[in-house]
Amino acid sequence: MSSSFKFVALPAELFTHIHTLSDSELKAMGAYKVVADEAASFPCRVSLTDAEVGETLISLNYVHHVVETPYRSSGPIFVRPGAETARPEVGAVPVMFNHRLLSLRSYSSSGIMVDSTVIQGKEIRQAIENFFSNQSVDYIDVHNARPGCYNCRVVRA
Repeated sequence: MSSSFKFVALPAELFTHIHTLSDSELKAMGAYKVVADEAASFPCRVSLTDAEVGETLISLNYVHHVVETPYRSSGPIFVRPGAETARPEVGAVPVMFNHRLLSLRSYSSSGIMVDSTVIQGKEIRQAIENFFSNQSVDYIDVHNARPGCYNCRVVRA
């Protein structure tokens, strides 16, 4: 089976303004600065890479599944200042997923969940291909399974 999927990162321009906000302004919107204190533990949803130890990120709530169904969803994300929007090639899996326990949720074009699974990151390619073998699946949202944080969307290429 060919890999006809593509990872879609959050657009950098959605978050440019938050890096100029003061701590009190961030707090007012329920966000805060965090310093990465462990390698491979602070994944940026714009660059689709893990922050380096010592790097400062913004942690904020983001509505990632904007649908008028019971599956509308938001959750915490990390964003690195100055991060450029990742644009992985078709079939390419960003390295940051390899070492994580992931929750994948597949949805129809109307935003209704079709299927879900929890996998080790090394299994993500096969899980995506399995989901997309079902023609009613339009897209897949990738979450970190333990904390439940949203990572990104996967679409058909």
